[in-house]
Amino acid sequence: MKINKLMFREYDIRGIYNEDITVGVAYLIGRGFASNLRKRNITKTIVGYDNRLSSKDIEKELVQGIIDSGVDVVRLGLVTTPMYYYSWDLLNIKCGIMITASHNPKEYNGFKFSYNGINNAFGKEVTDLYDTIINEDFYDGKGIISDFSITKDYIDLITNSISLGDRKLKVVYDCGNGTTSIIANKIFEKFNNIEFIPLFDKSDGNFPNHHPDPCVEENLKDLKAEVLKNKAQLGIAFDGDGDRVGIVDEHGNMVDIDKYMIIIWRDIYDKVSPKKALFDVKCSKVLEDELVKLNIEPVCYRTGNSYMKEKSVSGNFPFGGELSGHVFFRDRFLGIDDGIYAGLRLIEILSKTDKNVSDLLLGINTYYATKELKREVSDDKKFEIVKEVLNYCQKKNYKVLTIDGVKAIFEDGSAIVRASNTGPNITMRYEATSEKRKEEIQKEFDSLLDNLLK
Repeated sequence: MKINKLMFREYDIRGIYNEDITVGVAYLIGRGFASNLRKRNITKTIVGYDNRLSSKDIEKELVQGIIDSGVDVVRLGLVTTPMYYYSWDLLNIKCGIMITASHNPKEYNGFKFSYNGINNAFGKEVTDLYDTIINEDFYDGKGIISDFSITKDYIDLITNSISLGDRKLKVVYDCGNGTTSIIANKIFEKFNNIEFIPLFDKSDGNFPNHHPDPCVEENLKDLKAEVLKNKAQLGIAFDGDGDRVGIVDEHGNMVDIDKYMIIIWRDIYDKVSPKKALFDVKCSKVLEDELVKLNIEPVCYRTGNSYMKEKSVSGNFPFGGELSGHVFFRDRFLGIDDGIYAGLRLIEILSKTDKNVSDLLLGINTYYATKELKREVSDDKKFEIVKEVLNYCQKKNYKVLTIDGVKAIFEDGSAIVRASNTGPNITMRYEATSEKRKEEIQKEFDSLLDNLLK
């Protein structure tokens, strides 16, 4: 069976269902993953799946492949990715596969997999799985299937990790018809002193109302409207599998996640140790500026859930996150990226003050930044494009950061150009201390990309 190697990305597997990912491919991925577990002397694993229309069929064949290689499977069924992550600790099974394509369009699906119960596989671990499958380096055996419902334990985990104050709040949350639709209402109804208004909370893998990606402002327009209509203090949104968060303030304005992180750090900076913060290269300098003001060491790292989660643990960071909406609380939580919990942490802060979200961001420095921009580039060409951008910057003697793509750093701004790890795209973000300078930087690099993409 032909396997598309380009599906095996930097930190997961993603492809179009019935083109790249078929039930036959899912079976082989199960065989390969289980065989690699056997090489590690691991004989039991966890499997969960999101609410994409193809997920249930994929899960059936994936599980069959795993047990045919002699590994037992605990099936969680339909769960969010954070529920799946929690199962690693709850069941003390430090490995597994989550079937999801996160925020990709509905025709996609994919696999996040872990061998250590800390972070998802990335880099060589992903390519090694491909090699195992292509070489048919499979173990044989007869694994056993069991089922486990994590719902009650997960609800208890979240509700016991939040302590609300006395202020009454009105909050709108948008599930985007994604997998959080199966659990959000059950969690939020536990907090009686907050009026919660659900939006698109019916699970539907067609995503009929909007694409479930909360870091894209267009996807938040309904949430913004509901916040204003209901005079709510906050709007929160979740992505397709529930591990990312988006924020809308009381005025109906999108709050970028680097600014959300400022609010969190202003709340916890004097309560945590060590005093250092993790963030990805796409974040605005406004975050770094505020961390310095709080005497928190800023640490910039490469974009990507797997990389960031591993770094947050190995570097012992109390809190960290990336612009896409993955945030990792390790101050008094498990360190898993969980959109619902992230939203509740902001609600917790608001419930203990008379201030609104916009008030909590007063005094920050002003930068003018684009949202994350994308250009479609084939997977086999996108890294070459980034290499050419680096050559250009070096010829110009620009100061560059190359931890993830190319980030050109100027005294008054920056430009980042990187290859997406989750799709056939080049992503860009431009920022400066003035609107005019931002436009100059953007014009320079957009023109460069225009020439490189001809």
